Amino acid sequence: MTMTLPPYPPGRDLLAGKTVLITAAAGTGIGFATAKRCVEEGARVMISDVHERRLGEAATALAELAGAPVPTCRCDVSKQGEVDALWAAAERALGGVDVLVNNAGLGGTAPVAEMTDEQWSTVLDISLTGTFRMTRAALRHMTPRGRGAIVNNASVLAWRAQAGQAHYAAAKAGVMALTRCAALEAAPAGIRINAVSPSIAVHKFLVKVTTQDLLDRLTEREAFGRAAEPWEVANVIVFLASDYASYMTGEVVSVSSQHP
Repeated sequence: MTMTLPPYPPGRDLLAGKTVLITAAAGTGIGFATAKRCVEEGARVMISDVHERRLGEAATALAELAGAPVPTCRCDVSKQGEVDALWAAAERALGGVDVLVNNAGLGGTAPVAEMTDEQWSTVLDISLTGTFRMTRAALRHMTPRGRGAIVNNASVLAWRAQAGQAHYAAAKAGVMALTRCAALEAAPAGIRINAVSPSIAVHKFLVKVTTQDLLDRLTEREAFGRAAEPWEVANVIVFLASDYASYMTGEVVSVSSQHP
């Protein structure tokens, strides 16, 4: 049984006056949905992505919603130089970053026995080490200001096994551990670090890299009988970024209706 999709919620200024930097925000996935929700909640947003054309398209769509230009900067989070350049651009464009959303990640499917070193390393470098690089940069910029929030994108696969996903699951488990450890270190500076752990949020780019059979099987495990919409995950990211989550840090929030 598939339950009816709830209505798209209106913005309520949860992020009014805040500046937000989001990685991997081009396209139709969680990153763009988060950028859209942040604009709707009153934030000034800067977006980044490795796909330059899609980045420009996303910025145009967001600018129409915001009524003002949305700054962008192409960035491959696996390259430290590009991470440094992104933060320098964000400081110039936003005058300081209040919220970082680490959404950049890479998946793939390969059995462990057939997985190459390159497949393993590429997924870990983008999904885990890229999150580390961005978090390290954020802490260096946020600590002198004495405030800030970081929201990382993990995955239920860090908790629940799935064949062919050892590299991705290991990376996302690492993101959870990084979130918890960094949160303890950042708390004295007034910085909160949390993560979301989605099960399945379907968008057109996921459909391109995943078989329909697998999507159907994963959806069958969801209690609501459907996958999440990207904006439903984005709503939880907005909450964690907002002052409503002021006493939450080091938490990993499951955004899932999946049952065992």
